[in-house]
Amino acid sequence: MTLGTQTKRVAGRVGKIALLLAAATGLAPAQSTTQTAQTQQSVPNAPEPQALPELNTITPVGLAQPSTSAAAPTRPAAKPAAAPEAADEEEDQQQGPPPASTQSALNTLSVHVQFHEIPFLVKDSKGNLVPGITWRDVRVYENGVRQQIRVFTSDPAPLAVALVIDQGVTHDTMEKINDSLDALQGAFSPWDEVSVFTYNDGVTEQTAFTAAQSPRLGAVLDNSKGVGRDPLMGLTGPLSHGAVINNMPIDGVTDFGHQPGTLAFTVPKEYHTLNDAILKAAKEVSTAPRGRRRIIYVISDGKEYGSQATQKEVIRYLLTNNISVWATQVGDSAIPGVGFLDRMHIPLTMRDDVLPTYAAKTGGEFDSEFRPRGIEQAFMQITNQIRAQYTVGYYTNANPYDESYRRTEIRILRPGLTIICKDGYYPSAADNAAATPVHQPAPQ
Repeated sequence: MTLGTQTKRVAGRVGKIALLLAAATGLAPAQSTTQTAQTQQSVPNAPEPQALPELNTITPVGLAQPSTSAAAPTRPAAKPAAAPEAADEEEDQQQGPPPASTQSALNTLSVHVQFHEIPFLVKDSKGNLVPGITWRDVRVYENGVRQQIRVFTSDPAPLAVALVIDQGVTHDTMEKINDSLDALQGAFSPWDEVSVFTYNDGVTEQTAFTAAQSPRLGAVLDNSKGVGRDPLMGLTGPLSHGAVINNMPIDGVTDFGHQPGTLAFTVPKEYHTLNDAILKAAKEVSTAPRGRRRIIYVISDGKEYGSQATQKEVIRYLLTNNISVWATQVGDSAIPGVGFLDRMHIPLTMRDDVLPTYAAKTGGEFDSEFRPRGIEQAFMQITNQIRAQYTVGYYTNANPYDESYRRTEIRILRPGLTIICKDGYYPSAADNAAATPVHQPAPQ
């Protein structure tokens, strides 16, 4: 028997066996033959690694909820790998707060916070403005405790300015003010708004807030020009009285209240209601929306007499509503040497210079000028300084229900610099409402 014949017989027997297996297992002959060949020839592979489950199917663990029924049986959770844990935390942060239905059932903690902003100027030893200050150079303290800076910006903000003009100055000083008012409107930008107040023995509101570059403001400034008052004559000298013979006036007025040989001189009272004027202007400025810098700009000789409001009450109102006072001092108080003597107040007499106190307490500045050209330049200089202010904001840690005075301090980590800002403030309800600052918080 040849080899080929034997091979055919073996193949035939294998085919019969394949048909019998196919009949027993229900497989097709080709499939059975293929599986049999694979079983005889293939080598089993190594076990393949199992794939990780989808992370999106894992529900993150929420906060503990109040249980009203028996506690469900718990099973120990396997410790996840480091990479899935970081992914879960990142996913939880991106998901945000839970839905309203779930959040209402959670135990929530309400915290009252107060956001406070402080504008400040930085000058060098020569009085020049210092640019380039960053939040890394600034430290803020409230009642001696350092605060975390949440807002820091050097961008100029639009102004809400209440202009207060003194019409109780002398004729010559009033003429200088009138000549310089025409240049005042050019110191403001189109985004600013200005209101105008005048005062003498009372306060008059010339206009509420109006656009700084509008023709209406120019017309109001023209109507705000006054005539001034006559200067008081001295108690002695040839011009202090009328015609006198033998120490008796002969101007046709009979003086029944004095004995012959004496002279009667009645000094008319002066009324300079500066406190009332600043308070009324402050009430107007306090209505300015958040985001505008609140400013009271005073043009006056600084004299105060006859106001119903005290200076302490007005300063408290200013600090409560974040209003700063800037001023151009005119008249005799602006003359070097004379202005220093005017600050030495004699009891029971008129206060001759209160503007430095208002400016220092509220974080503003004042400039003394007695020339018309100097007054015009003072307008531009003060507005430039206001726009060059830095602004720092923070969430205070003090008790929101404590209405006492809070002392603040700003320090710059650079030597030889002077910081001009207010020394403190009184909290207000508006600070509680400002939970979200307007500017992007600075990193810490």
